[in-house]
Amino acid sequence: MTNFVLVPGMCHGGWCFEHLTRRLRDVGHTVHPLTLTGVSERRHLLQGTVNLDTHIQDVIAVLEGENLRETVLVGHSYGGMVITGAADRAPHRVDSLVYLDAVVPGDGDSCWSLVSDQERSWYADVDETGCASRPLPFFDARATAHPIASVLQPLRLAGALAHIRRRDYVYAAGWADQSPFTPTYRRLSEDPRWTTHALAAGHNLMRDAPDELARILIDVAASR
Repeated sequence: MTNFVLVPGMCHGGWCFEHLTRRLRDVGHTVHPLTLTGVSERRHLLQGTVNLDTHIQDVIAVLEGENLRETVLVGHSYGGMVITGAADRAPHRVDSLVYLDAVVPGDGDSCWSLVSDQERSWYADVDETGCASRPLPFFDARATAHPIASVLQPLRLAGALAHIRRRDYVYAAGWADQSPFTPTYRRLSEDPRWTTHALAAGHNLMRDAPDELARILIDVAASR
């Protein structure tokens, strides 16, 4: 069976993967849904120094603490930044990467640089602490402010992730308006190194299409 580490997007905790986690565990996989430092039930750790490096270290700490190898890292939205950095820094522990309607950064990219002005306007709406972006009104009630330094910090990669066996991109085709991830999906669809999928669901794929996502992840595991 396969080890999965699930990384949420901004303002969300590991709870957003509840249904997906259950489906993967039901077929015997080991699943670690993470909540990143400073967010949701870990919001008490929020401070101005929490950044992208902090969140990458959150993933590496689980990989090392649980002694996980041949792991599939799954990142939603902002989580694409985190899984890319973790795969670069712990190459001997990561087998595959799955991006769920997510940013796909290269060296020097930040989440801020990869999204549209609409998302940047949201990021810039910081709360009273001055160091965290407010959750959007329609988010789950458990969502909390997200450390803005994590979306501003550029990612630094030491290698080209050549060790990654499989890279999948799951695109949400059901946005109510223009998706900021459409250019990424179109570009990767033409890249033979990638396997791409389009689901008729909104950005919150884990809520809207858990069964379809589970089938994709199970296929990633079975292709080893």
